[in-house]
Amino acid sequence: MIQKTRNSRLYFFILLGLGMAGCFQPAIPIRMRDSYPIDVFYEGQSVDRSYTEIRLVVISEEIPLTNREKTAGGRMLYRGNDMQQKDLLVAKLVVDAQKLGADALINVKYQVYTNEKVTGYSMEGLAVKYRGE
Repeated sequence: MIQKTRNSRLYFFILLGLGMAGCFQPAIPIRMRDSYPIDVFYEGQSVDRSYTEIRLVVISEEIPLTNREKTAGGRMLYRGNDMQQKDLLVAKLVVDAQKLGADALINVKYQVYTNEKVTGYSMEGLAVKYRGE
């Protein structure tokens, strides 16, 4: 009987832990994946190669709020871009950097803001050319 109670408690805590793990979102707003044709280093990551700066690449836009963002009582439950939209923004940034002849984007940052009419974003990164290549 005591063994059954211990097993039941163990299963309960395992299920509780798994359930809670699904509730948390990552603290990093951009998914860091390595499938871009040039290197991408996000804010706070270090570059281990010498490089020459080309220029800052920036993309930004303001989008009118949709019914999804608007809620009763003025409280917003959704804002900003989801992970797929952020991946597309990084891909656009990469394409712009490639057009400049860059080997990498460094210090990539993402910012989002919302007011009562629009949600806007800005993503930027410094396009660089590696030395000796």
